[in-house]
Amino acid sequence: MRDLTNDMTAPEMRIGIDLGGTKIEALAIDKAGMELLRYRIDTPRDDYQATIMAMAGLVLRIEQETGTRGSVGAGIPGSISSRTGLVKNANSTWLNGQPLQRDISAVLEREVRVANDANCLAVSEATDGAAAGKGVVFGVILGTGCGGGLAVHGQIHAGANGVGGEWGHNPLPWPTEAENPGPACYCGKRGCMEMWVSGTGVARDFREVTGKTQTSREILAACEAGDGEAVAAVERLEDRLARGLAHLINVLDPDVLVFGGGLSKVERLYRQVPLLLPKYVFGGEAETPLLQAKYGDSSGVRGAAWLWPNA
Repeated sequence: MRDLTNDMTAPEMRIGIDLGGTKIEALAIDKAGMELLRYRIDTPRDDYQATIMAMAGLVLRIEQETGTRGSVGAGIPGSISSRTGLVKNANSTWLNGQPLQRDISAVLEREVRVANDANCLAVSEATDGAAAGKGVVFGVILGTGCGGGLAVHGQIHAGANGVGGEWGHNPLPWPTEAENPGPACYCGKRGCMEMWVSGTGVARDFREVTGKTQTSREILAACEAGDGEAVAAVERLEDRLARGLAHLINVLDPDVLVFGGGLSKVERLYRQVPLLLPKYVFGGEAETPLLQAKYGDSSGVRGAAWLWPNA
């Protein structure tokens, strides 16, 4: 195996890292987007230094396996402050206040590009996914939590404050009396979209309305089977999702909305939410396509790799 330490030639391989709260995934693609290798390990929770070394170890493992030095991009559950260069807004709280981009770049002895994981999803789908060729792509993550990311002409738009796309921490629009002021969010506010249209939000809403404790997966399965309480819970989810997306369309009017995360697999969302959107979008017209992410759970790690686009 040749020594890769000082090989600084233009990379033929792109490596993406998806840093999650429970796992770290690394993926290598060639310049055409073809997958070469993939590895996944447990995240060293609450240990920042071990997290850095785990990320770096995956990169080096891929490079030794392929014999090729690659560019490196990383998606994280937070963002890098443009003011301080430190991580902020990460729900993996041991990352907050840390110079992750500087540290991982130093360990790997090259520039590592770091972005919010939802923005990585948007880049992935805009590059060669469900929204390929579209100019303005908004990625909506509907999983345990709720987030969003924005790609413009295939590039991340993080904004001046690094919070571009943070849709999940806007309040639920047009709340009913029963929805106001809304449940407390970990961000310190109340009534955030994340508290309503995430998996945990669906389970919480169902428990408060029915007095029964079920997971979002159980609720969705019961809805498919025709259970009335579960159907009503999913209908509330669809209406809240339509309200939140209407605000997004009114401000940004993206070319396409791409859904990722566990709830993105619920097929009826793609039928029902478009029917509800005109009720809330200014002017009563809403032709914005709602698409499921082509690469599913792998879209974030692919988007991290595509932080180094083709020249």
